[in-house]
Amino acid sequence: MRAERIVDPDMPVDEIMRRWPSTIAVMIRHHMLCVGCPIGPFHTVTDACAEHGVDERLFVQELISAIRG
Repeated sequence: MRAERIVDPDMPVDEIMRRWPSTIAVMIRHHMLCVGCPIGPFHTVTDACAEHGVDERLFVQELISAIRG
């Protein structure tokens, strides 16, 4: 399955970090406090980007790059 179809902006950030630990570095690079956050299982990529003022489109591209290695 292609990474573009795997990373859904409606997917909780906690699920993304658990499935693909390499994405944790992307969260940290953007100063997102999602790692270990109790809201992580409920916050979607869209929610987290809005909360932290991060461009969602670019963020998803970075997640995909991290997944691909």
